[in-house]
Amino acid sequence: MELDSLARGEFAPQTTYLNTASTGLLPARAVTAMSEALAASAAGRPTDMFADVEASRAAYARIVGVPVRRVAAGASVAVYAGLVAASLPEGAEVLLAEADFSSVVNPFHMRQDLKVRTTPLERLAEAVRPGTALVAVSAVQSADGRIADLGAIRDAARAHGARTLVDMSQGAGWYPLDAGAYDYTVAVGFKWLTTPRGVAFLTVPDDLGGLNPIFAGWVAGERPWDSCYGPIEELAHSARRFDESPALFSYTGARHSLALVEELGIERIHAHNTALADRFRAGLAPLGHEPVAAPGSAIVSVPGLGHRQEELSGVGVELSNRAGNMRASFHLYTAAEDVDRLLELLPAR
Repeated sequence: MELDSLARGEFAPQTTYLNTASTGLLPARAVTAMSEALAASAAGRPTDMFADVEASRAAYARIVGVPVRRVAAGASVAVYAGLVAASLPEGAEVLLAEADFSSVVNPFHMRQDLKVRTTPLERLAEAVRPGTALVAVSAVQSADGRIADLGAIRDAARAHGARTLVDMSQGAGWYPLDAGAYDYTVAVGFKWLTTPRGVAFLTVPDDLGGLNPIFAGWVAGERPWDSCYGPIEELAHSARRFDESPALFSYTGARHSLALVEELGIERIHAHNTALADRFRAGLAPLGHEPVAAPGSAIVSVPGLGHRQEELSGVGVELSNRAGNMRASFHLYTAAEDVDRLLELLPAR
């Protein structure tokens, strides 16, 4: 089935929705699954929603190209970034990109005994130096859609013995990403992966990356149902030792959202999204507007137009105001007519 046909069957936005970088729309199949699970819970009929967690974990592993044993299931990027931060030794140097998303960078600033450096995104690879312990960066910048040169960053980190942490939240679901190329990756699902809120994933190396599972609860046990009382005798041998107790209804929906992403395929979604973003960029030129340079991104940020967000929302066009810029994001439920409608509503300079 063609992408447009399948998307039309799963999504029915009642607005011109160009705000996936904030929150993705839920597909019908996920809404149905969650509704059925809620009804079953209200009626006292047990359902195995933990099976949905495992199906979601496996689907995400396939999407980002790692074995399922390397994937932990949780709810928050900040929690997982905090886990990495907590595992660093005193005095370790962490290199961050300037103005990256707070959930990625703030956990490291909260450790007063770490040496935190920041540098412009474009200079991140060259800023890695002997003694750098970790480089943390978003694959795609939330504010303006700029795409990090992850290959150069990875190579520079390896050359200096540093580990890498990549936040894939603004890329997973539309941008081809290989989580196995980095020590740690994190991603929320409620944006481009179109899952409900409360779903996030961490990937770690096969050796578990030296992380200390400081928030390990019963789900982190090798045999969770035998780990409910007292200290856990045996932690999971896989990344599951870093699981947070799951938001089960969210994972019930996520299972179906991730299945849809797999059905469509990242390559097709990427081609669809970037074609629409390029259409928007081309339409801005005759109006005299120049977006932030972010070639190949599905996110387009236009300086000086952020103040129009409320006005546009009033006429049914949903996008974001980020640092004074108008941020539009294009995903599988966006069509060419949505792009054209936004362009028609924008003033010429």
